[in-house]
Amino acid sequence: MATAATTAPGARPRTGSTSQRAARWRRRAPLLPALTFLVVVTQIPFLVTLVISSLHWNVLQPGDKGFVGLHNYQTVFTDPRLRNAVRNTVVLTASVVLVSLVLGLLLAVLLDRRFPGRGVARTLLIAPFLVMPVAAALLWKHALYNPDYGLLNGTLNAIWRAVGAGEGPQVDWVSDYPMTAVVAALVWQWTPFMMLILLAGLQAQPGDVLEAARVDGASGIGIFRFITLPHLRQYMELSVLLGSIYIVQTFDAIFTITQGGPGTATTTLPYEIYLTMFRKYEYGEAAAAGVVVVIGTIIVATFALRVISSLFREEMAR
Repeated sequence: MATAATTAPGARPRTGSTSQRAARWRRRAPLLPALTFLVVVTQIPFLVTLVISSLHWNVLQPGDKGFVGLHNYQTVFTDPRLRNAVRNTVVLTASVVLVSLVLGLLLAVLLDRRFPGRGVARTLLIAPFLVMPVAAALLWKHALYNPDYGLLNGTLNAIWRAVGAGEGPQVDWVSDYPMTAVVAALVWQWTPFMMLILLAGLQAQPGDVLEAARVDGASGIGIFRFITLPHLRQYMELSVLLGSIYIVQTFDAIFTITQGGPGTATTTLPYEIYLTMFRKYEYGEAAAAGVVVVIGTIIVATFALRVISSLFREEMAR
């Protein structure tokens, strides 16, 4: 017997879709405050920055403020100072990421083995990553690099005296080797970050594959080259991408150790934006440079998210 309430031919039942839509909104409702806060804190200021980047705005010239379109972006890509800052940023980021990755891989392989005091060693090796960036930069600038009482010059003098050569040379590390000085400080701070990611990758290796390779007579070097390194490829990519996102924004070490000098030897793009904003008071030009940095960071972050999602899919497939 047919029911009184029948659905017309070709019509879609609306009760189920309405209830599903309501259920989806109930699940999403607790996230709305966080989403609103995120939009207010990040997206609205970014939109304001986009507007400012289209203006000629120098606070020292309050009467000469107007719309210039994309002229500030043209200045960003043609100004020799900004091109030098971009070059320094690429050199600094690539150097720190590659050296930290190699050292982090070596330390991760060491900590993946069992030995007495491994827990203490792991804690000590992670400690540099927990130090505040400004405190770490001050430590390197005064405790290590100072030409009068720094540890590096003190060690060199001790070696020279030990071999009977008298007093060693008083090297001014920050003035003579500015980029190397900044890179060394950042490598010390970011190597633990690389080490932790790679150590997680080493501990995620399938034990049965390693055991089968040992039973088949594979050497330790062969296992590392043909099994461990291919397994760590995605973890290494993730380390490089995340490290690049963080290190390209470095400001603390540049400001504290070298102040961008000598000259413009260590002036990176974030520090050049700071100079443009607070020394030249060119708000529009600084905003345009900041937008370029944000877009570049988003591009790198997109690749990082793809690597992370692929790692999650592999873990779920196991």
